[in-house]
Amino acid sequence: MAEASPDKTEAAQDLSTMSFEQALEELEGIVRQLEAGRGRLDEAISSYERGAALKRHCESKLSEARAKIERISLSADGTVRIEAQPQD
Repeated sequence: MAEASPDKTEAAQDLSTMSFEQALEELEGIVRQLEAGRGRLDEAISSYERGAALKRHCESKLSEARAKIERISLSADGTVRIEAQPQD
């Protein structure tokens, strides 16, 4: 199996540090570019692969946020309470 090129490895590392908003912005740019049909086929394939990774990253960030929100509750007196995160 071939090793990942430095660019692909760097892109994967960048992805792990991206916020939801940054990833979504890049994904939207890729979608616009692909919809416009600009670029060569190999670039479009690479862009599609990057877009798929960005989509997974965004879904993961949303899932994390959803889990945090689900742990927030209000007590009878209106005090916000955050339940402890369950241990895996």
